[in-house]
Amino acid sequence: MNSAAVAKKLFVKTYGCQMNVYDSARMADVLAPLGYAPVPTPDGADMVILNTCHIREKAAEKVFSELGRLRPLQEARRAEGQQMLIAVAGCVAQAEGDEILRRAPYVDMVFGPQVYHRLPEMVARAARTGAERGAAVLETDFPVEPKFDFLPELSAPPGAAAYLAVQEGCDKFCSFCVVPYTRGAEYSRPAAKVLAEARRLVAAGAIEITLLGQNVNAYHGEGPDGGTWSLGRLIRALAGIAGLVRLRYTTSHPLEMDEELISAHRDVPALMPFLHLPVQSGSDRVLEAMNRRHRADDYRRIVARLRAARPDLALSSDFIVGFPGESEADFAATLDLVRETGFAQAYSFKYSPRPGTPAAAMQGVEQVGEAVKAERLARLQALLGEQQLAFNRASVGRRLAVLFERPGRKPGQFIGRSPYMQSVHLAVHPAVHRAAAADDRIADGSQALPALGRLMEVEIAAAHPVSLAARLPMRPSALSVMAHGE
Repeated sequence: MNSAAVAKKLFVKTYGCQMNVYDSARMADVLAPLGYAPVPTPDGADMVILNTCHIREKAAEKVFSELGRLRPLQEARRAEGQQMLIAVAGCVAQAEGDEILRRAPYVDMVFGPQVYHRLPEMVARAARTGAERGAAVLETDFPVEPKFDFLPELSAPPGAAAYLAVQEGCDKFCSFCVVPYTRGAEYSRPAAKVLAEARRLVAAGAIEITLLGQNVNAYHGEGPDGGTWSLGRLIRALAGIAGLVRLRYTTSHPLEMDEELISAHRDVPALMPFLHLPVQSGSDRVLEAMNRRHRADDYRRIVARLRAARPDLALSSDFIVGFPGESEADFAATLDLVRETGFAQAYSFKYSPRPGTPAAAMQGVEQVGEAVKAERLARLQALLGEQQLAFNRASVGRRLAVLFERPGRKPGQFIGRSPYMQSVHLAVHPAVHRAAAADDRIADGSQALPALGRLMEVEIAAAHPVSLAARLPMRPSALSVMAHGE
């Protein structure tokens, strides 16, 4: 940022998926040359951006509630002769931009997820119009140009674990989903640009990168060799970047799980043995109504092929209960699929209609009552919870490489993630630090201790429903510590 620029405070609140987290960080990058610097609260901010998600129930109402809390702050700033620009970005903005401006006319900017590279222009327009009602900036058209071609390089260190968007949009048109309408058609970034961004992330300190896309395994980007690269081919190239220790990707569709990607799980050690592969239902009748374009047995076969390639692969998935017309037999088929497959983690939700989707306009289909939805969801979550706890318990006694990312609430506590995306808590007593540093059997005592941003082998001591407790190994192995670049 130009040191001559006047520092301005930017507060971004992010809802929803990892792609929104990535987008929020890139919005900050776009605004940095204008003098905006991120702050942790909206108090006294010169600009507030709500980066919204439209997937879950009552998404728009949550945005309006937050806007109501922001309005007094904006008015207080104006009373002081200052300006607080309020912007609504993301998928709710894309789907309901006009309604946002009707119900909250004090909002200055409303823009969809494909146009935030135009933020400098939008900010200039909003600043000129000031408090004029009816003069808000509304940008919800899908641009011809891909936003990624216009984004600046990263302006802030990414941390040890970073997100990298490689694909956006979706052409699948599941009947319950708004993504094709809010994110647009599938687009894959050229492989050379993905590789260049990955190298910058690693140079800035990242040792783990998660590749993002609404339908990430549909990636089909232009390769440096002039051909079209699949996600599997891209992963193999990324794994060759020195210092990049871990790779992940999310979110996937079963239809796009091709042989090249499955073989990457077998052949690429950096690709973590954890995969989020949504199935949504175990009933073929419901899957057809959802327009998923695969059957339950197709999912089973894909899982079998993946586990044959990588026997220690752990799976996560998404489930919707109470889809219109779902019978008790349909729901029982979902429970059967869960029992047969076994999941280390899962996300499950009651169906809620999203405006503008085919499922919301279904005619002649019996709707599932809220009480039935709630009861089915409770049964499903109980089963999934049992499976997650069993998976966690199977980790007890094992040594796992954990990437420690943040401090815990207590002194000496570190929190990280295992290769299987389990949350791992490690508490180190100060006396242990002193003992390790003085132990002449350890060449570098400090390297036998955890540190944020470090990948370190620990021993799992206990399992909890959603996390693991770890301890330092009595004798670190040769591979117990891997710092960035080693």
